[in-house]
Amino acid sequence: MGIFSASAYVASVDRIDVDALVDGGVKLVLLDRDNTCVPRDAKVAPKDVCSWFEYAQSKGLTLCLVSNNIHLDQVQRSARELGIDGVGCALKPLPTAVFAALRRFGVKKHETVLIGDQLFTDIAAGNLAGVKTILVRPQSEVDLWYTKLLRHVERIVLGHVKFEGEE
Repeated sequence: MGIFSASAYVASVDRIDVDALVDGGVKLVLLDRDNTCVPRDAKVAPKDVCSWFEYAQSKGLTLCLVSNNIHLDQVQRSARELGIDGVGCALKPLPTAVFAALRRFGVKKHETVLIGDQLFTDIAAGNLAGVKTILVRPQSEVDLWYTKLLRHVERIVLGHVKFEGEE
């Protein structure tokens, strides 16, 4: 598997099978914030994502936002609303924040999954860190200008990849 290949491709966070994660030995779930958990054009996570978070926590998973967002107040507000920890300015695709989370929560690489909507930041960071990765579709078409450019390249790299949960 290459640096730009995810372990799995799923339509959205709320369609990820929590029980399969737990059965697969996952203990820590690292999630991107913008357009993964919270649409870029919104301030709060949708109800279906919040419900997924509640269920995942009820199954014993530790969840943590790992965001490149430089607005730490936004990251911390979302983390509080979701009842989890959050880290901003993560500098993905560098794996530094992922390694810090592994140490902070005392888990091993094979017990961790990183979920995100961007191939060249989220998935690359997870792969460089040696953790499982899940690429989800962005929740909104609203993106930063440079992310929009990268989305065009993503479409080429992804080709005809099928996302679980899409019709």
